[in-house]
Amino acid sequence: MTESESLVLEHLRQIRRIVDDTREDVREIKHRVGSLETEMAQVHTEIAQVQVKIAEQSGRIDRLAERMERIERRLDLAEV
Repeated sequence: MTESESLVLEHLRQIRRIVDDTREDVREIKHRVGSLETEMAQVHTEIAQVQVKIAEQSGRIDRLAERMERIERRLDLAEV
């Protein structure tokens, strides 16, 4: 094997190591992105549940306010 062939083979080995390292990095990044996507989906679900609870509480507060207004009118406590 000539010196130039040996040099080419050494460069090819280095390139192969770099490609292998890059492949492993990409695998890790894909795994981490997948984990982030899962966590974000859970956050979205929790936010939606909180929004439903807030809407329910808002409806209850509105009904209580209406009842208070009726009571005040019946007792002549409401300002007209």
